[in-house]
Amino acid sequence: MSELVARTGRHQQRYEDGYRLIAGCIPFKYRNIEENGDEATEQMVEVLMINSTSGPGLLFPKGGWENDETAEEAAEREAMEEAGVRGDLVHFLGCYPFKSKTLQDEYSPEGLCKAAMYALHVKEELDSWPEKSRRERSWLTIPEAIECCRHVWMREALEKGFSKWYADGMISTLPKKDSPNSSSDQL
Repeated sequence: MSELVARTGRHQQRYEDGYRLIAGCIPFKYRNIEENGDEATEQMVEVLMINSTSGPGLLFPKGGWENDETAEEAAEREAMEEAGVRGDLVHFLGCYPFKSKTLQDEYSPEGLCKAAMYALHVKEELDSWPEKSRRERSWLTIPEAIECCRHVWMREALEKGFSKWYADGMISTLPKKDSPNSSSDQL
């Protein structure tokens, strides 16, 4: 499978106790702030959001967690497919249950979903990615992102997960990819 082709279909989708399992991330980067024309004296954090393909508002990249991957791998894949970014997952932000109006199927007829969300430190923004023709990227401050967030559960991941981690000093809590203990299932 080509790295720049989005996965489709649900034949590999994971379910648990009537919930469709989702993985996603809040991509972020540091931006230097210049004061009085001087060298950058401070850094601020910006988060990346993408437009929804089904209505107004902005989202974080997320999608189905499939049987042949870890939650971390699914979150990284969704970031590349939907937002065209690659980077390092540095912190698990928590699990956020929600009810989907569009993701109802035989295994989750009520559309129940549970999303494992991560902080992704963006290292690369791709010029071309699988959903580029359907998605626009927007870098926002945390307060701007809170205002623009389409879904309550994503706002909660940003406010209670990401913002708390930010306030606590943004300490990396996930092993590096090259580490022998880099794979885990968070749900």
